[in-house]
Amino acid sequence: MRDMGPETVCGGRLCAVAGIVSRRGLCPGGDCAQAGTVPGKHGREEMQMKKIIFDCDNTFGVKDCDVDDGLALMYLLGNRETQLLGITSTYGNSSLDVVQAVNLRMLEELGRRDIPVKRGGEKRGCYQSEAAVFLAEMADRHPGELSILATGSLTNLKGAYERDSHFFEKVKEIVLMGGITSPLVFEKKVMEELNFSCDPPAARTVLTKGRNVSVITGNNCLKVLFTKQEYRERLSGTENRAAAYIMEKTDDWFRYNDEGYGIHGFYNWDVTAAAYLMHPELFADNVKGLCVSDQDLETGYLRMEEDEMNGGWKAGIKAGMEAGMRGAMRGAMRDGTKSRTADGRCICNLPLIRDGAVFKDNIYRSWLSVTGILADV
Repeated sequence: MRDMGPETVCGGRLCAVAGIVSRRGLCPGGDCAQAGTVPGKHGREEMQMKKIIFDCDNTFGVKDCDVDDGLALMYLLGNRETQLLGITSTYGNSSLDVVQAVNLRMLEELGRRDIPVKRGGEKRGCYQSEAAVFLAEMADRHPGELSILATGSLTNLKGAYERDSHFFEKVKEIVLMGGITSPLVFEKKVMEELNFSCDPPAARTVLTKGRNVSVITGNNCLKVLFTKQEYRERLSGTENRAAAYIMEKTDDWFRYNDEGYGIHGFYNWDVTAAAYLMHPELFADNVKGLCVSDQDLETGYLRMEEDEMNGGWKAGIKAGMEAGMRGAMRGAMRDGTKSRTADGRCICNLPLIRDGAVFKDNIYRSWLSVTGILADV
């Protein structure tokens, strides 16, 4: 468990999360002198880079389509600890053709054509793809170092596993955005889950075969709403090109959420997953036993394991809870023999945002740190 103690001074700023600097070299504020660095040789500080593949259904700037994948990409690029090895396109928010075009166009606009974009499977069951090959090859090239952020359908990850049955063993961590633990009921209508339900067999494979899997559920994103008024206050009246770019591409999304769901703002589903990947100290661990099935995943539903905790892997969770040993439970997540059984049970972390205001500050700061945006965008 990440200790939360008295405030400490971090890089000349007051850091509200005690112990983070000494243990991780990170500050949730993101802009202090210690953020993302560790002591290096001869007293110099060296950056801790995180090797990432972003598997997404990006529809940034497409009318009546979600903007959160694009904002998650900007969040990653705004964090100097990010080493983005590539983007793999999947479907969900729109068709694969649209997503692939948006990913290529957005990297062009951001001045990051150096980042490869690989085309994934176009629908459920299309597991042989350029993206699946890329994922498998990168995991093989960087065993134990690769982090995967997946915010759309999980077809490409299942494809990588079918190509290499040891794929998940080589991946350091997987952060998913998707799934619901209860209906997402808003003022005008219920919002359907979109990611896991796109390809239930793929979602089941990732949840039950993957190691160190964290899931940002739709329900756990509801703590933080980005309102239009606050959005404009944070992003308007500045010469920062990233701010202008975000405002232009996302303004219509406020209208869509208001008219369609009665939401006076929008929830940054995929950005929340990206934030957990880069700054887990902003979240509280919420390790759960799940019992997953294709039938449940057709609606994206994540069924909690509520049976009496006795024997096997469930006893391990209970012992960890009783002893306050969150690290032991996270260890079980990484251990394939303990984190799953043949009948679809698994252990996953469903992180919870600690402090909404601190979380938002980190998001805006990261967005505004993106540089290189083309002048004519």
